[in-house]
Amino acid sequence: MTHLDLTVDAVTLTEDLVNIASVSGDEQEIADAVETALAALPHLKVRRFGNTVVARTEQGHAERVVVAGHLDTVPLNDNLPARRDEENLHGLGSCDMKGGCAVALRLAATMPVTNRDLTFVFYDCEEVEAERNGLKLLSESNPELLEADFAILMEPSDGVVEAGCQGTMRVDVVTRGERAHSARAWMGTNAIHGAAEVLARLNAYEPRRPVIDGLEYHEGLNAVFVTGGVAGNVLPDQCTVSVNYRFAPDRSEEEALAHMHEVFDGFEFEVSDSAPSAMPGLGVPAAAAFVEAVGGEVNPKFGWTDVARFSTLGVPAVNYGPGNPHLAHKQEEFVPLAQIRHVEERLRAWLEPSVR
Repeated sequence: MTHLDLTVDAVTLTEDLVNIASVSGDEQEIADAVETALAALPHLKVRRFGNTVVARTEQGHAERVVVAGHLDTVPLNDNLPARRDEENLHGLGSCDMKGGCAVALRLAATMPVTNRDLTFVFYDCEEVEAERNGLKLLSESNPELLEADFAILMEPSDGVVEAGCQGTMRVDVVTRGERAHSARAWMGTNAIHGAAEVLARLNAYEPRRPVIDGLEYHEGLNAVFVTGGVAGNVLPDQCTVSVNYRFAPDRSEEEALAHMHEVFDGFEFEVSDSAPSAMPGLGVPAAAAFVEAVGGEVNPKFGWTDVARFSTLGVPAVNYGPGNPHLAHKQEEFVPLAQIRHVEERLRAWLEPSVR
């Protein structure tokens, strides 16, 4: 069994985690190592759900904070084992998000006494379809374990707070025609040509840029797939344009769907994927105190993260972790050593018993 030493520094622990391959669906080895290391700590109550590990303190504080991170990575791309130079740690998952998991594990192991009770969640299958997501499954089977005043998702955020997240919806817009031999095109109707109006509407679309809690979000509406065609000599009778809508936190999924009906009025479409947004929630005292404690800088989160799951549970949450989110999933992903140390230092200072 792989052994994790949680007494090493966070950079070394990040390297150790990166060197445990944990592509989505294959997290047992890393989950075993995390569970074993945490279970040896008497100040934590540890439970396992599949390949999701939950560790809680029970100090009797009035406030509880969830610190969460996913253990899985996207598939390998000739980027293991880890490689470290003077400034960065390179390797699969180093940025997304084993640097953040290492920081959380260090806090769990080396801070038996804190000024808030803590729930640490290390979960599986974040990088794949939602129905397999370990945090989602935990929220359905044991939602009481995620009850808290505030949550921190250790997603890469360049070492500054990223608040909320935009929702995402994918709709499949369908145009229909009539098959005919391409030599006698006037005998049919080309469904692919019919999709020109769909693309024209997308090209002309002006995305909203609403300001929420002082943060400017930037919506997006883009075609991501176009499918159609029967044979090289046949006019297609159907074409599908898959469109991804990234909507700001001030819109619900229902409002996002209503907007899609406005944009594609007159066209047939169906929703193929949808996930809610999450409001920044910076006015909540716990969130405001955290932002102040870690430097006061806040950016909007344009992508979707599991902060939305906490939002649906009524728990305000932010993204805060080492690593540039633009490097996530890239072959050359890396995490700056200084950011790992910086994030750990800020969180440690925020959780010290003398700090309120």
